[in-house]
Amino acid sequence: MAKLNYDRNTAARHLIRKDQQLGRFISGVKETPPLPKREVDLFLSLSRSIVYQQLSGKAAATIFSRFAGLFPNQQPSAGLSCNYSVEKLRSVGLSRNKALAVLDLADKIETKQLPGRRRLLRMSDMEIIDTLTIVRGIGPWTAQMFLIFNLGRADVMPAGDLAIRKGFQQLMQLEEMPDEAGLLLLTEHWKPYRSAAAWYLWRVVDGDNDW
Repeated sequence: MAKLNYDRNTAARHLIRKDQQLGRFISGVKETPPLPKREVDLFLSLSRSIVYQQLSGKAAATIFSRFAGLFPNQQPSAGLSCNYSVEKLRSVGLSRNKALAVLDLADKIETKQLPGRRRLLRMSDMEIIDTLTIVRGIGPWTAQMFLIFNLGRADVMPAGDLAIRKGFQQLMQLEEMPDEAGLLLLTEHWKPYRSAAAWYLWRVVDGDNDW
């Protein structure tokens, strides 16, 4: 299991100290950012991310379950995926583009164009983003989600995420939503714990806290 590369309570104290508005919100949230998911397996993690793109959680979960059903013990693997056709993957609910993306991911893993687990854990955030985005259908956002939720990296701010920007706008009571570059600039003082800050911004949009 991947370890969180920072202490969640230390991150919360840092953010509370650095930003009054964010600190007030954090103080009203009972939970802390989640621990990384159990798997660091690239194919399992990223194939799930591809399937879930632009779908509701329920619909994506159904399709991913059907996709996983193609494999022994419902454990998707790059090696077996290379044997499947686009039509086979479409038969379990993937769009053509997603099927092509999954097959490209499998091919790049099997041909060693993507790093193994040990090397991956030694790479910097930007190195990982640059590496993963060579795969069809994987952009910076998907790579950033992998960094936050699978590798437990401490200082990732997915500024291209609409919900993150909307959460910042609501939290700071801004008339306009900041653009990606603006958000990165405005959150500089949250370093080195912007992954935790991003999680709290998602919670702002959830709207289930009294703050």
